Amino acid sequence: MSEAWPVHRMGIIDSTNTEARRRVATGFHDQWIVADQQTAGRGRLDREWVSPAGNVYATALFREPGGLPVALRLPFAAALAVSDVVLEHAPGTDVRVKWPNDVRIDRRKVSGILVETGGGGADFWVAAGIGINLVPPPESVTQPATSLLDLGMRPATPVDAVLSSLRHAFARRVTQAREGFRGARRDWLERAEALGQMVQVRTGDTLAEGIFEDLEDDGALLLRLPDGTRRSIRAGEVDIRRS
Repeated sequence: MSEAWPVHRMGIIDSTNTEARRRVATGFHDQWIVADQQTAGRGRLDREWVSPAGNVYATALFREPGGLPVALRLPFAAALAVSDVVLEHAPGTDVRVKWPNDVRIDRRKVSGILVETGGGGADFWVAAGIGINLVPPPESVTQPATSLLDLGMRPATPVDAVLSSLRHAFARRVTQAREGFRGARRDWLERAEALGQMVQVRTGDTLAEGIFEDLEDDGALLLRLPDGTRRSIRAGEVDIRRS
């Protein structure tokens, strides 16, 4: 499983997910791609992920025998893995997951996750890119952010120790996702941010507002609209309304 996959260490590269795509094009085995820094780190919706030295930048590149049905669960699995890492290195942290895969503490992101897929059949592949802030983020970041050091991680903790924790947690969470969505859905909901609260979800030019009521069996966010009807949303950007 993924904690036993070889680790390919890079220095400064554009991004580990971009490197993963290059390796897909030339043939690959299941592996971790790890960089010291990224010059073009990417998050969801092609947002820039600022990537200075001192943090974890890693992509798990692997073939997924379960195909797209399992791949759709992997953003949730990755978010749970990162939240597991946060709790290991900063015990007692009130870590939350914002749909679908933001990992936040007090509305501040500690991680960036980008899951990409391609191919088909026996060649269906997944590149799960994960960045974790170990050191305080630079002032130039555009979203509120935090780091494991800010959350109480021991200052002497090496990057490799956090990477090892991530590899272990990711292996466990991918195994859970492959067994079905029930367990991952339960664990995700236990850490869900804004469950039972009013949220707005923007999909393209469409804006929906309602109570975040549940997570569907396929990972869709279930909203209860002001008129009492329900809407399932499978893609979009969530904004949590402040009470």
